[in-house]
Amino acid sequence: MSINDQSSGDTLTGYPRKPQILARQSVAKSRLFEIESLDLRFSNGEERQFERLTGADRGAVMIIAMPDPEHVLLIREYAAGFEDYVLTLPKGLVDPGEDIITAANRELMEECGFGAHRLEPLVELSLAPNYMRHRMQVLLATDLYPKRLPGDEPEPLIVETHAIEELPSLLLREDFHEARAIAALYIARDKLREEKRDTGMDLL
Repeated sequence: MSINDQSSGDTLTGYPRKPQILARQSVAKSRLFEIESLDLRFSNGEERQFERLTGADRGAVMIIAMPDPEHVLLIREYAAGFEDYVLTLPKGLVDPGEDIITAANRELMEECGFGAHRLEPLVELSLAPNYMRHRMQVLLATDLYPKRLPGDEPEPLIVETHAIEELPSLLLREDFHEARAIAALYIARDKLREEKRDTGMDLL
């Protein structure tokens, strides 16, 4: 795509055209991250420079793994950004040649020691979209079975089991604060509640 390409129409009714990209350049790069500078011209003529994180853009998965209908598996891992251990959901990048189902099952085996006979895509979540285009595919994993694969973690992860209906209590913990994990669990909880209501109605 040319740097002068511009959206030919509105993505949502009532929204202006996307800004025109006047120039882009890489301003910094490390083993994991690249910072890209974008010179933009908006539809009203205003020009601004934005910076964003880019990368391989392979996609990523986050897994809500349920060993039974009432509980979910969470992992405790070291988060370098906070210099502390955090409680979150198993997750990881999609490897080349994988689809999200295969990637989710592999990550679940590596991080929790379980595989899943059933994996269902739930939702796609983003993180800080003003600064990165990273997308996370959330999947619900059920009908689990023991299966361990070696992963790339520097130390064994601690796997904990929590009741999915205890989300308000989890939010009071200082080590449970990742927004994507919180959103994913609430979405899964509401879906499971709805399914239970529908099943109950069918039995009447």
